[in-house]
Amino acid sequence: MTLDPAAVERIVRTALEEDLGGPDGVDVTSVATIPAEQTDTADVVARAAGVVAGLEVAAAVFRAAIDHARAPGAVRVELKVADGTRVARGDVLATVTGPTRALLTAERTALNLLCRMSGVATHTRDWADALEGTGATVLDTRKTTPGLRVLEKYAVRAGGGTNKRMGLYDVAMVKDNHKLAAGGVAAAYRRIREAFPAVPVQVEVTDVVEAVEAVEAGADFLLCDNMTPALLAEVVAAVGGRAELEATGGLTLDVAREYALTGVDYLSVGALTHSSPILDIALDLRPRS
Repeated sequence: MTLDPAAVERIVRTALEEDLGGPDGVDVTSVATIPAEQTDTADVVARAAGVVAGLEVAAAVFRAAIDHARAPGAVRVELKVADGTRVARGDVLATVTGPTRALLTAERTALNLLCRMSGVATHTRDWADALEGTGATVLDTRKTTPGLRVLEKYAVRAGGGTNKRMGLYDVAMVKDNHKLAAGGVAAAYRRIREAFPAVPVQVEVTDVVEAVEAVEAGADFLLCDNMTPALLAEVVAAVGGRAELEATGGLTLDVAREYALTGVDYLSVGALTHSSPILDIALDLRPRS
């Protein structure tokens, strides 16, 4: 479970510059009120129970903030837990030491990313727990926050879920509009195979007839869209293991296990990334002696 360092650096830089007004911006409050040489230690503390994700990202923000702090020295970050860990209210997740200006400059940006990622991980763990023992896995979608996809999909993995495609480039997905535009499932599948022979192809289906047509055309992954559990069970039987099957469309935790027990391989849940509430996490500066 890793993150691309270049992607993290890009996101952190953009997020800090947004808060500071540009690459040369400063936190005017901290620079004006705190001596450049002052150093402090602060704890990153969970304010609610959940699953943590994004600690290395938050650490990168604190380290990057030194460039804006107009203060000598460096920031040291000690992580107390690993991403994917269940934490309780009051748990210390990390300790940060360095120029006080840097700590306070980084505080909100670091927490914005950490709270968001931990919220996604916590929500995903709820789904993973609901599906435990069924053989089905929860998947994310492309319904992510623009610019934060790599972080949100990492958070899904930290919460026990699985990433689907990262974008429009790594998997071909034939949905209703593609079928209409191409003249049917078989035609769309054939054209993709001719143009991009090495790219995995997934096909959205809405009934048993479409599912069988897609499998016979060569598809090995079907998205079963907005089906009832009863209809989904019929599709599972008709496909007979010739393709992986994903239930998608309007799924909720209340019905997750019912859908999983039909025999599908995956449940696709856009809400993991578009509707997860944050996990409340704070930065507490330790009292000065």
